[in-house]
Amino acid sequence: MKKLFFILLAFAAFQANAQDTPTKERQPGHTDETAFKQMYDLLATPNMFRTASGAPGPAYYQQQADYKMDIELDDKNTRLYGTETITYHNNAPEALEYLWVQLDQNRREKNSITAQENSQKMNPAYKAEGFAKDFLQDAFDGGFKLEYVQDANGKPMEYVVNQTMMRINLPQPLKHGETVSFSIKWWYNINNYRVLGGRSGYEHFDKDGNNLYVIAQFYPRMAVYNDVEGWQNMQFWGNGEFALPFGDFEVNITVPADHILDGTGELQNRKEVLTAAQYKRYQEAEKSFDAPVVIVTQQEAEAAQKGFSNKKKTWQFKAQNVRDFAFSSSRKFIYDAMAVKLGSKNVMAISLYPPEANPLWGEKSTRIVAHTLKTYSKYTFDYPYPKAISVSAEDQGMEYPMICWNYGRPDENGVVSERIKYGMASVIIHEVGHNFFPMIVNSDERQWTWMDEGLNTFLQYLTEQEYEQNYPSSRGPAAKIVPYMSGDQNFISPIMTNSESIHQFGSNAYGKPATGLVMLRELIMGQQLFDYAFKTYANRWKFKHPTPEDFFRTMEDASAVDLDWFWRGWFYTTNYVDMGIEEVKSYYITETQPEGMKDYTVRKGRFGQDAGPFLYMVPQGPDANKINTSVNYNDIKLLKEYIQQKLTPEERAALKQPKYFYEVTFSKPGAMPMPVIIQLQYEDGTDEVFTYPAQIWRMDNKTASKVFATEKPVKKFQLDPKLQTADIDITNNMWPREAVPSKFDAVEKK
Repeated sequence: MKKLFFILLAFAAFQANAQDTPTKERQPGHTDETAFKQMYDLLATPNMFRTASGAPGPAYYQQQADYKMDIELDDKNTRLYGTETITYHNNAPEALEYLWVQLDQNRREKNSITAQENSQKMNPAYKAEGFAKDFLQDAFDGGFKLEYVQDANGKPMEYVVNQTMMRINLPQPLKHGETVSFSIKWWYNINNYRVLGGRSGYEHFDKDGNNLYVIAQFYPRMAVYNDVEGWQNMQFWGNGEFALPFGDFEVNITVPADHILDGTGELQNRKEVLTAAQYKRYQEAEKSFDAPVVIVTQQEAEAAQKGFSNKKKTWQFKAQNVRDFAFSSSRKFIYDAMAVKLGSKNVMAISLYPPEANPLWGEKSTRIVAHTLKTYSKYTFDYPYPKAISVSAEDQGMEYPMICWNYGRPDENGVVSERIKYGMASVIIHEVGHNFFPMIVNSDERQWTWMDEGLNTFLQYLTEQEYEQNYPSSRGPAAKIVPYMSGDQNFISPIMTNSESIHQFGSNAYGKPATGLVMLRELIMGQQLFDYAFKTYANRWKFKHPTPEDFFRTMEDASAVDLDWFWRGWFYTTNYVDMGIEEVKSYYITETQPEGMKDYTVRKGRFGQDAGPFLYMVPQGPDANKINTSVNYNDIKLLKEYIQQKLTPEERAALKQPKYFYEVTFSKPGAMPMPVIIQLQYEDGTDEVFTYPAQIWRMDNKTASKVFATEKPVKKFQLDPKLQTADIDITNNMWPREAVPSKFDAVEKK
């Protein structure tokens, strides 16, 4: 009852004071618009298919498409012919009335709408070749030429082609648990990708008349049907890559007899297609873990490229649980390989390259493949496929299950510049790494480029840094993204933008997501928490179809770190980081109340107040003798008495003895929160770094402050000394103010 009396008394006093206070005009109410509000307004609602933890739910399902194909490569006419039988398994709970099939080659049809997506302007000058191509020559006759679509009994099926998509109408709905088989026969003209562009095609060598083929998107492929949006049947406009279901493949590829070929899956007839000597060398490569074994030598490749065989040879492949199939073929190929130990199994690292790529490729490529498989496996899961192939193809950088095309060769004089050496190494790491994202962790590239390119670029950065000390990575470190983040907002897109609508594709979909993950790992979460959460995501969603929400939720679920503020700001907006030091005050201690200071009281308990005595912290005045004045604790009677009377000898012995006191005020002109990293440089030449979490800005405040009690006088305060926060303006990061580089000078020096 006594406690209640005091509460009522205090409330009455509050009411009396309120009545004496002039009435102010009330502001209208508002919703929570802070940078730290939770993301319920942005994320899809969890359900039985995808849980709130970011894991697949108990009702999760995915479709399966199995393929049997017979392919023939016509080297003389640069055409590809094929027949395929697709067996489609409906694991969805609902019945399907029709199927959607991707016809990606149709983007190269003469009248393709999807090839006309970009606006054009007249060039002020043309080379003769370019002028003829644009205005005089007929367009390339590309696209699939469909000869039939038949059911399992050989009867024609009803279908409609809409640009790069084909709808096959089923005679009756395909129910849950049922399968349907149908066959397609087609052919198409293969594009010279160095002239016409494209992710696949052929490279022509004028000096010997040979072609080097990198063949992908070469067959009608099933589209994805899932719980998120039903059919993923967005047209292939060119930027957004592919969304594909998993399945098993049996593929027979017929090529000229003097070609060397490899592709997705395990080769079933190696002994038949290789010479006896080559087959023996391959067996040696399966036992070589330290260095590649050359299976097809440069001498053999140079001999083969001089003749054009009229005979044919068929290479037979099988692949299980892959989302796609691709292959590469040429009579120019040198072929080397080595074994890589991953967990309990051996994986083959392989390279195919023409003589023009040596000695660079023979020295580097397969070793880089092996290093990539080991490093990615460490951060995700052991690579599950039997091999990974790197193919030398100029002007290329593209990935498929177990095989990829990569640029980078010596010049005509055999010289390899530093740019080419590291560019080639980086593209091999990147494209081999795509086996993990999205070939196994099978995200929807047609919607979200960043889910494969961004995550893969992040792992590429880790792999590069482990490959060589001080490797000159072009993406990953926070400072590398500053020029993009500080650019014209009219030409910057949020990361969470569909692949076809992104401004500055490379920076948006590769660089910024990778930088974000580096900052999460190194600055916000810490390596241990991040690595565990990232590996959890990879293992939850390997051989499945994750969404952005699944990634965001898993990273929080497995780490106990609230990252909604980070996903919201870094992924859903174009907000940038800009922090600075607004002011630094140094203080001295006195027991005498400074003149002009109002009586100071401190709350004692719930209702009482205490009026001192106090130690007063006074900002340094203009008196130069008081700047960085050292504290002598023997001169502070009040503190000395407290220590002697209230503390035990053990407690007294453990006391710190700071002599200098500073209050640092930080400003945040940028809207993106980020941890505050502050370096104190002492007058004796030593330094100390303090890091404060991004939650220091959680009230949407524009300034924040911290107090530092030091044993040594501070000469300089510096914010973000190692450029870890992607701060777009470092000119306000020093105190005292001094001449600092422009925004980007420090970035370039790093």
